[in-house]
Amino acid sequence: MRVVSLLPSATEICYALGVEPVGVSHECDWPPEAAALPTMNRSRIDPDQDSADINEQVARAEQDHGGVYEIRLDALEEADPDVIVTQGVCDVCAVDTLLVEEAIARTDVDAEVVTSDIHSLDDLFADIERLGAILDREERATEVVADLRERVGAVRDQTESVEERPSVAVLDWLDPVMVAGHWMPEVVEAAGGTYPLADTGDRSTPREWSEIRSTDPEVLVAAPCGFELDQTLDTRWDLTERPGFDELSAVESGRVYAMDGHNYVNRPGPRLVDTLEHLAGLLHPDLFDAPPEAVACGLVADGATREEPRP
Repeated sequence: MRVVSLLPSATEICYALGVEPVGVSHECDWPPEAAALPTMNRSRIDPDQDSADINEQVARAEQDHGGVYEIRLDALEEADPDVIVTQGVCDVCAVDTLLVEEAIARTDVDAEVVTSDIHSLDDLFADIERLGAILDREERATEVVADLRERVGAVRDQTESVEERPSVAVLDWLDPVMVAGHWMPEVVEAAGGTYPLADTGDRSTPREWSEIRSTDPEVLVAAPCGFELDQTLDTRWDLTERPGFDELSAVESGRVYAMDGHNYVNRPGPRLVDTLEHLAGLLHPDLFDAPPEAVACGLVADGATREEPRP
């Protein structure tokens, strides 16, 4: 069966099921061999900018072109898929269902469109099983889900009885500030924290900085959507120069972290369970291993932000 995956999380699911797509999106880069596959779309955004500039680019793309992405019709026809996996979570993060259906209508492609709409861990497990059934990989899907559930359960077993559950805010955009929703409240709670700014399934939405300050999280994690760790560190000024940042409890206690949002926080594939394990290491270092330095690190050194010049 010929499969095109237009979002990174679905590509990871396909590989976990033992299916290599015949085409992917421009952001599909895990496992590493996925990056060498033919790409089916183009982005109108230059991702190597800070949060504010990217936000302006998105607004212009919506106004001038009706969206961030363009599907390469010639590449799609050449791939000739039987199944196209797309998403319904966010039309900024990846190609959405409507754009795929419009592209199919303009080509001779005859494919089943499968929409991924993940907002929780259970949604992820259900999507793996659903794709397993569609791609004739039911047995493998059952094995993958069982392993992921076991790992989630192992973390929950260790955090269930912890007495100190720090309040956490995970930011998946820095300018404007956005609090990560969807699966992240559940992941943080499973990792042994509380998440006062959103409930599981809530969409990520812009927030006033004053709301973050008044909530005053004990742990603050910056993980902008699409940003790997280095890009988050390079643009940390979008967060650290905000008024009152140095007065946050998380800053005063040295519990402000940068995390690889592109590969972990913003991508609801099988590695979302890795994200849970990494967050558990940040929240409860006495119970769990610290995440690798390539995944998460301190955003600032001992709260000292202003001594370092802006690049």
